[in-house]
Amino acid sequence: MSEAVHVVGVSCTRFGRHPDRGAGTMARQALSDVLADAGTHLRDVGAVFYANVSQKAVEGQHMIPGQVALRPAGVTGIPVVNVENACAGGATAFWLAVAHVRSGQSPAAVAVGVDKLVLPDAAAALAVFDGALDRAHRCTALRTLNRVAGVAHEPGEHEGAQDRRSVFMDIYAALALAHMNRFGTTARQLATVAAKNHLHSVDNERAQYRRPFTVDDVLAARTVAHPLTVPMCSPVSDGAAAVLVGNTDFAASLPTPDRHVTVRASVLVSGSDREPDDVEAHLGRRAAIAAYEQAGLGPRDVDVAEVHDATAFGEIQQTENLGFCPIGDGGQWAESGASALGGRLPVNPSGGLVSRGHPVSATGLAQLFELVTQLRGEAGARQVDGARIAVAENGGALYGVEEAVAAISVLEKGFRR
Repeated sequence: MSEAVHVVGVSCTRFGRHPDRGAGTMARQALSDVLADAGTHLRDVGAVFYANVSQKAVEGQHMIPGQVALRPAGVTGIPVVNVENACAGGATAFWLAVAHVRSGQSPAAVAVGVDKLVLPDAAAALAVFDGALDRAHRCTALRTLNRVAGVAHEPGEHEGAQDRRSVFMDIYAALALAHMNRFGTTARQLATVAAKNHLHSVDNERAQYRRPFTVDDVLAARTVAHPLTVPMCSPVSDGAAAVLVGNTDFAASLPTPDRHVTVRASVLVSGSDREPDDVEAHLGRRAAIAAYEQAGLGPRDVDVAEVHDATAFGEIQQTENLGFCPIGDGGQWAESGASALGGRLPVNPSGGLVSRGHPVSATGLAQLFELVTQLRGEAGARQVDGARIAVAENGGALYGVEEAVAAISVLEKGFRR
């Protein structure tokens, strides 16, 4: 019989540019803060799952990054598992921590995610993202996306101008154009999502950007890769986050069980070789269906969500995949105000990746930090009234015409014994 699993502690550093802080320093802060939030000690943790992509590429720490980063914090003796799963690394570490506790291997485990990507050599940092697609078939993959998007130029003419942007901005631009061509989604709807998330981040003290934008501001900004403008795209960021999970006995032993959150589902799915037009088979859709089945819930039960808006289009696509609206209607749904604070189902109250920031391996755990904060009723001015069920969707990399990995978690307010 599997153990029930509860989130008993969360932490998140401020995302942004931290030239004086290395990955290890930020990871140790996240670990210290998550233990303090739970009211427990490192000696009670049975395993650490450490997500990171930048240490190997930027610091040359190709192996044991977690052991190296966390040893000064006293993490010795217990298992440390290093996780790399592109932008879904943090959520994958959480999935592993939940599985570890659920299987009874130890009463508690922690997921830590950290990346430092703001560097003096911006091109070197952005080149990290070029490793998140099949390097041997890079041009073939980009050519396929361009064909689906109706773009004529050959890969290499524009994609991944690494001194200015990640190749994934070109990938998202192609996916957005394909959606616009097929479903009539508009640039103004993309701008609506971006403006909404930038407004949400004004009240998030951990966000990289806290400046509001109007829809017209977003549309008038510099183009990154048509139809995406700068405020529609996530920035390069530094930061760390952590989530501590425990079984029922461990959770009950802590000082504040009324702040615990129950994990109803944690699902990880890999990409497939689906045809571009088979949108119902998108891995985000498949992951959502599996997560709802595991949780015994459906999209109508969800009160608040955090989704992977590496660009504004990402949010539109994932709200469709999560069943918040029909496939193809994500732009209209956002434009209606349904996903804004005060709307029917607020999405990315943290500000999302486009405004909170995107230190790759910390992102999935930062989403969980926000949702746990919401379910505890501690989100302040960005609080979603009556939030009881929350969903996080975190995707990463490219596999064919979709992400290589998607992780979805469903959380419920309260400590279910």
